[in-house]
Amino acid sequence: MRSFLFVPGDSTRKYESAKKTAADALILDLEDSIAPEQKVVARGITREMLDARNPDQKLYIRVNALDTDLTLGDLAAVMPGKPDGIVLPKCAGAADVNKLALYLDAFEAASGIAQGTTRIVTVATETARAVLKILDFENMSPRLWGLMWGAEDLAASLGATRNRTDGRYHSPFILARDLCLIGAAAAGVVAIDTIATDINDLDALKAEAIAARQDGFLAKAVIHPKHVDVVNAAFMPTDEEVAWSERVIAAFANNPSGVAKMDGKMLDKPHLRAAEKILASRRK
Repeated sequence: MRSFLFVPGDSTRKYESAKKTAADALILDLEDSIAPEQKVVARGITREMLDARNPDQKLYIRVNALDTDLTLGDLAAVMPGKPDGIVLPKCAGAADVNKLALYLDAFEAASGIAQGTTRIVTVATETARAVLKILDFENMSPRLWGLMWGAEDLAASLGATRNRTDGRYHSPFILARDLCLIGAAAAGVVAIDTIATDINDLDALKAEAIAARQDGFLAKAVIHPKHVDVVNAAFMPTDEEVAWSERVIAAFANNPSGVAKMDGKMLDKPHLRAAEKILASRRK
């Protein structure tokens, strides 16, 4: 999984366009992109989208936050369509994940879905409280699959007038990004980089995506179809990285002791795990 393309849950036109892209997953949005008076209507449209899916793409649903009293209604509408996962916004730690997991237990049973198969991805940095809770995933449900960070809602939570200058994030938002990455690694789940807000600056998008992958993010959220191919390419390992990884694995194959030597340098298990991760990333 490299790219998660957001699609408004009430726009069949945008959904049909998104289905034609190479996005690994679509996030059908019932939250920020839907006006309050359109929420109920969007649920029905999103349910129809699930029935008309592209089998080559995963489908996730971003529901409304747990404190809105809309989450259960969202889930009741979409779970019969068997989404691959639920994106939970404004998540503040393990308690919120576990609460959603309990809901999913019930909806899976009611819809004839195998227990535990619906993944959870949290948007984990949208409030100041959420950032403080981002390392609180030690006792979370095994449904948790990924952590995504975002800077737009966090700016409002902090009272910031902007989150970046000349394309560079200010320090509170860099902190949130880094904690998301570290929290995901600690929890053993996928770290997902935030969207690029400038739709037309594809060079900046490419640089941002490459930097995210180099830091350890495994995927990136996008908001426009023309961002998908740029992100997918950025999250593929380079030829040099693949060649290095293959040589590392070959070196360990001949040294069962747990250490190896290559180009005059000692290698140990972390190098092997890094090589395996790089080679695995060549597949979606």
